[in-house]
Amino acid sequence: MSDAAQPTAAEVRAAAEAVKTALDRHLAAVERRTGEDDPSVYEAFNELAAAAEEYDELLYDRYDEVTPFEIPGTVPTYTGPEPDAISVLIRRDYTVAEPQRLLAQAQRVEAAEDDRNGSGDLDDSLGTAHALDIVFGEFEADEIASRHKEFGLEEGDSTLWVTALDTQPEPGEWLEAPFEQPDEDRVICRFDASTSFEEGSDDELDDDAVPEPELDDDEDLEPLDADR
Repeated sequence: MSDAAQPTAAEVRAAAEAVKTALDRHLAAVERRTGEDDPSVYEAFNELAAAAEEYDELLYDRYDEVTPFEIPGTVPTYTGPEPDAISVLIRRDYTVAEPQRLLAQAQRVEAAEDDRNGSGDLDDSLGTAHALDIVFGEFEADEIASRHKEFGLEEGDSTLWVTALDTQPEPGEWLEAPFEQPDEDRVICRFDASTSFEEGSDDELDDDAVPEPELDDDEDLEPLDADR
């Protein structure tokens, strides 16, 4: 950014004061809240988020510095017509934390398939990508989400968006481009999950307090249903 386009120190200072004002308003709204879904709290939260974002941008542009806090993304309140159909968009990120556990599950799937087909040709040289292809092809995504540790996966960030549709699409209509960015005016609600929102929380579970089953113990992985 050129010097001419940089915000002035006064503009940065004004943005900082706007954050302080928005913070006070948010606290006051929380103290006066009348219920779980008090709209005044929601409005004050959005104002605080907008002020913090503006300050963060100006601070970076002027001084090449950032703020130490992060506010989850929000979407405007849905004001469109009552939807006759919806689309649910879900993204979940995982780290392949234990590749051998993942490979073991994939080999179990292949073994069950070989037993059904009578081939007996078990592939002992699976790679991670091939194992993921097998596992996600065999199990529903929600089942993997609830049992991710059994598959050697570690949860990352996730987000779920519910968006309004004008009509139910024809079968196969959107499969060629299923992940286009939705129109924000059609977003009914959104739910984000990230460990970045939970840092320093006293409610976090200590990983050491939850014993992990040994990979070599066949009883630690739920056996596959041969009829699947």
